[in-house]
Amino acid sequence: MSPLPRRTVLSGAAAAVAAGTTSPLFSGITRQAAAGVVPTTPEAEVDPLIGVDNGGEIVPGAYVPFGFAKPSPDCVSIPGGESPTSGYRSNRDIRGFSQTHVSGTGGASKYGNFRITPRAGSISTVKPATDIAQGSAKRDERAAPGYYGVTLTRDGGIRAELTATRMCAVHKYTFPVDKSGILLIDASSVIETQNGQQPLTCEVTIVGDRRIEIIGRFRGGWNPGEYTLYAVLEFNRPFVGYGTWAQDTVTERSRRLARAGWHTGAYATFDTKTQRDVEVRIGLSWRDLARAGQNLRSQLGSDDFAAVARRGRQIWAENLARIEVDGGSAAERTCFYSALLHAQAMPHDLTGENIWWDSPRAHYEDFYTLWDTFRTVNPLLTLIQPRRQADLVQSLVETFTRTGWMPDARIAGHNGYTQGGTNGDVIVADALLKQLPDIDYATAYRALRKNADVESDDALKQGRQLADYKKLGYLPVDQSGPTMWWSGRSASRTLEYSYNDFCIAAVAWRHGDNEKAMLDWVRAESWKKLWDKENRVIRPRYVDGTWLADFDKDRAYRGWSDPFYEGTARQYSTYVPHDVQGVINRTGGDSGFVAWLDELFDGGHYNPGNEPDLLAGYLYIHAGRHDRTAERVRSLLSTKYSIDRDGLPENDDAGTLSAWYVWGALGLFPNAGQDWYYIGSPVFAQSRIKVSGGTLTIQADGVSAAAKYVQSATLHGRPLHRAWLRHSDIVGGGTLWLTMGQSPSGWARQADARPPSMSQPY
Repeated sequence: MSPLPRRTVLSGAAAAVAAGTTSPLFSGITRQAAAGVVPTTPEAEVDPLIGVDNGGEIVPGAYVPFGFAKPSPDCVSIPGGESPTSGYRSNRDIRGFSQTHVSGTGGASKYGNFRITPRAGSISTVKPATDIAQGSAKRDERAAPGYYGVTLTRDGGIRAELTATRMCAVHKYTFPVDKSGILLIDASSVIETQNGQQPLTCEVTIVGDRRIEIIGRFRGGWNPGEYTLYAVLEFNRPFVGYGTWAQDTVTERSRRLARAGWHTGAYATFDTKTQRDVEVRIGLSWRDLARAGQNLRSQLGSDDFAAVARRGRQIWAENLARIEVDGGSAAERTCFYSALLHAQAMPHDLTGENIWWDSPRAHYEDFYTLWDTFRTVNPLLTLIQPRRQADLVQSLVETFTRTGWMPDARIAGHNGYTQGGTNGDVIVADALLKQLPDIDYATAYRALRKNADVESDDALKQGRQLADYKKLGYLPVDQSGPTMWWSGRSASRTLEYSYNDFCIAAVAWRHGDNEKAMLDWVRAESWKKLWDKENRVIRPRYVDGTWLADFDKDRAYRGWSDPFYEGTARQYSTYVPHDVQGVINRTGGDSGFVAWLDELFDGGHYNPGNEPDLLAGYLYIHAGRHDRTAERVRSLLSTKYSIDRDGLPENDDAGTLSAWYVWGALGLFPNAGQDWYYIGSPVFAQSRIKVSGGTLTIQADGVSAAAKYVQSATLHGRPLHRAWLRHSDIVGGGTLWLTMGQSPSGWARQADARPPSMSQPY
């Protein structure tokens, strides 16, 4: 494959080299980049700044895999304009660095708490709220796994550097030698987006000359729920001045302030004549201040900034090395490993911080949302981090036990908005069929059974609206029952309910509940009730069975009250993961189906940045046309992704699009909720994936940009004539050997080589 497109904006190591200002901690990476030497380790390939712009919503700051602490820059907002959920845009000034973020999410944000803003000079000239709102221009921005650095040009130039552990952030500020250093701590800060968050009450306490404690209570964002966070800040040297502030009023020598609303904080000043730098260690906790302090001691010990940053980089090195690739271009490797990093930003590991119930198990929060991640992220973790994925699933099971429902989204201890179906069903089925251990599957099945059988008490946040679905076999446009703004999505939810029921049926059969399984199986065919033969797409219907009038299959719907959620009828019609053969039967057989898919792609109707048609490029395999899958997926990888700051098609949706790239470049793709994978067209000559039973090697012999077509294949030394694999085929390790060529071949075209499907050919 040819190198991915590079535009004029430099990021990561390249930007640091160009600017000539790199941290000694990461000079090895930048020297390699400057010399044109290919890095030898996965973490050296990463540029965390890929996808921070163009709505990608990637958090550029520092974090470890699934860490809750995510210190990162927050930028100045534009009143009435776009508000990034990550808090960041490259073309905006920086207002400071808060400790908590969600990465790659659309819609409304969450967190952005306990922001620190550095200033230099005299505190008597500082107006905290105004100065934070105005922000500072920046230069010499730099990021690497577990590290972020930037110079704020205001006040003569202040260098800010960030690193983190799972529950702790560490900041290092280097001030001009001729001015006193000032750190403004905003106890009330949040990321301000639609459905805006707001602070309720915030309290700061200054203890001695090296410690500040914060308690903050907030609400709003992706869900309206309230949450309380605790932070303990410890400084590596005494501050010479201190006080509190509210709005623009500073009260020197004040040690405590408790206040409702915005702009509540503390400050500390430092003598920088003999020592220019100040380090701040921040322990976070959901429990209390004592636990925040304990997290500081247990996760940081006596380590300084440099030691924590090195440790974070080593954690990423070990984590990213679960997949090793050879070949491809330097840009493709950077895109791949950066995507692998971003796919492990969320959900957050809050083990030891579970304030919602007692459990000896690991606990995860901020599933933001399963509607996105079940398609790519969760299956990726199942393959390369099965222990972690099992803990994620068990967290969902325990959430059902304690709250009564398995959520589709959950953030900060409250359920978020359910965008489609009940996609915990897909995740549980995926885990069970792939035999992930240490999950309470009996309780999980009870959660799925409730999703399938019980009308939701609040369908915006959990469960399903079932009355019409059970009676008619589909959700009508004019649904009965509540007609709130969120009661739409009739066609898209019918499709998702249909697949959810297929997944529940699989789990029911494994539990010996055959009668229920058969009922679920029948409901899994509900998508057929909305198939419009004339338009050859899913089309909304009314209660009386008539079709939606003035129908345009390429109209892009966006809202909760629309018949389709974030997509067109044509795009959504590719989402029948369990019965692609059924779609083939309705579009004219293999050749008609291929033409139907070609029209989607060639007509510009495919959306690479949203979930409903993410599977579409692989569906050609069901019609015996692996060559078309190779062409479509390779084109998307090379044209819709890049190594630049705008290198994602849209917001990453908590790693979903990044994981799509990882799968595509490896040459595999999951049909989530089922126990098999499509074989695609690998980008790399060899990929070595550490799976639970050993190492899976994918060898693409002769692969190149032109040689993207599989000519023949073997699996563990035996001929393979189909373009799909069972999980059991690869979880024990071994070798998938693909011989590549520049022209389409007859490989995997036979009728008996097709992937599983509910329907059979006519």
